[in-house]
Amino acid sequence: MPEINILPKEVYQLIAAGEVVERPSSVVKEMIENSVDAGAKSITVEIKNGGSTYIRITDDGCGIARDQIKKVFLPHATSKIKYSNDLDSISTLGFRGEAMASIAAVAKVELLSRPKGDELGTRYVIEGGEEKEFADAGCPEGTTIVVRDIFFNTPARMKFLKKDVTEGNSVAGIVDRMAISHPDISFRFIRDGKQTLITSGNGDLKSTVYSVLGRDFSSTLVDVDYTVNNMRVTGVVTKPSGARKSRAMEFFFINNRLVKCQTAMAALEQAYKNKIMVGRFPGCVLNIECDTSFVDVNVHPAKIEVRFANERPVFELVYYGVKSAIETQDTTIEAHFSQRKTVVNSSGKLDFMQKEEDKPHQMEFRQKSSEDFWQVVSAPKAQESKPQQAEINAYREALEDVKKISEDLTVAAPQKTVIHDKTPEPVKEQAPATPTVDIPDFKVVGEAFKTYIIVEIDNSLYYIDKHAAHERMNFEALKASTVISSQVLLAPVPVRLSREEYSAVLNNLELYSKCGFQVEDFGNSTVLVRECPSILDGEGVEDLIVETAGKLLDGKTDITPEQMDWIFHSTSCRAAIKGGDTTSPYERELFVKKLLSMPDIRYCPHGRPVMIKVSRYDIEKQFGRQG
Repeated sequence: MPEINILPKEVYQLIAAGEVVERPSSVVKEMIENSVDAGAKSITVEIKNGGSTYIRITDDGCGIARDQIKKVFLPHATSKIKYSNDLDSISTLGFRGEAMASIAAVAKVELLSRPKGDELGTRYVIEGGEEKEFADAGCPEGTTIVVRDIFFNTPARMKFLKKDVTEGNSVAGIVDRMAISHPDISFRFIRDGKQTLITSGNGDLKSTVYSVLGRDFSSTLVDVDYTVNNMRVTGVVTKPSGARKSRAMEFFFINNRLVKCQTAMAALEQAYKNKIMVGRFPGCVLNIECDTSFVDVNVHPAKIEVRFANERPVFELVYYGVKSAIETQDTTIEAHFSQRKTVVNSSGKLDFMQKEEDKPHQMEFRQKSSEDFWQVVSAPKAQESKPQQAEINAYREALEDVKKISEDLTVAAPQKTVIHDKTPEPVKEQAPATPTVDIPDFKVVGEAFKTYIIVEIDNSLYYIDKHAAHERMNFEALKASTVISSQVLLAPVPVRLSREEYSAVLNNLELYSKCGFQVEDFGNSTVLVRECPSILDGEGVEDLIVETAGKLLDGKTDITPEQMDWIFHSTSCRAAIKGGDTTSPYERELFVKKLLSMPDIRYCPHGRPVMIKVSRYDIEKQFGRQG
């Protein structure tokens, strides 16, 4: 059992800026690190009201001897280091000896501890830095610390705490990271009386990642284990097909210590170059093992940043380790289709009482119209084999019955349109008439690469980027609307986020509502999207929520026009036709006519031009026709 040392002045003056208890999550982080350093194999974290009123951490570590307990709460008291040269080889998570003193100074703390083999434990109570009780106690082996009423004696600091749900999510994020960095320790997290996380502690990283980050993320993972230059990187990374719209699922550890490492992040993303789309990022849980003398962890108050003696070996280790893993373990994407039966009852009608798993695939019908030409869906006609013809005919007759019933219901019960106010100002009763624009005579020559529509106007050719132009049209329509029309999704879309993204979305539900989304908390880092702007047609909702959540991570909570603009940017982009999509001559004609009626459209919301003009003079000059 280690002895706690009071550091001499010449030692603690070498330590970087002192720990500051900023919020409940910083308290939890320090105490969990102490439990890990104590050799615990099971750690339970319980909080109430986001941790602002109650935090309890229980471990089965080595415990603290009775004559050492008071030293725990003295400044610069630690069992991790003793001499100045110990700072060059730190192998523990904690080492500064300031955290518990800082916590006891601003909270009410109760400690119960019994070393292994002792028959009796000790209870120690300290509030605001003042000792209240020190006595024998019956308690299990290990240590339990209860922290109540953070900042009870410093109300000025209490006002900087955020909502309970935000603080609770921040604590949950700390527990998540500690759990995936130590799969050999069983973590249990209880939040307001409800258990939200438990890991097995069996040492299996993938099962721990599954418990912490969910099935969708863990199903895309491949193993990484690579050694070079006396350094090793282990962990898991996502397949290229599992890339996300943000970096929120990138977790790096140095000797099992959570860090922010720009070198490792750059190496990771470089390894995926030309394997994932621009604007998408891989996910990972990677631990870099290296000699403690090679890395300095004493450069940041929260010990979240580190400094390497040489960055290049770290870059090469991560780059080659990840690249090797995805090139050898990634496989072709497979499509899996569930086989469903078409059940027809004795009267020849479709049986609506069949089990959910036996229902046929849903069919979507869209009506082509000149006003909604970009919503046309075309699909190749399926070939019908003779043995299946009778079944197909029966199925088609059943679908006709469904359509008839649906039409009757539509007449009897008009569809409800969901409208979200975008601005608090009342809508004017009569909007001014839209000024007419003279559309020049034009001729659609054709389309290049299924991306650029070629138009002849006067003595020039115009190359129109149909995606960029359509994106700008959508964007202007959203901005100009005083109300945003929404559609109720047939099936609500669950979106799994990182803890930070999750908090950002929950803090900005009003912003999403003003932009045409109905988003609600679904628990366990998941939100549920029930409605989206009609312009999206229900497509790309999950990616859009992930992308916008990443942009909200800067902590802003006020709804600003700028924030609404970039949500409109993302919405417009996903609703626009994509380069490579097939468009008919009829659709091109209508599209060009609509674009030319909006002369102010010259750039897409990202700043790219929507069209390029090439004069007849310039073309003829290239052919030597101009003297």
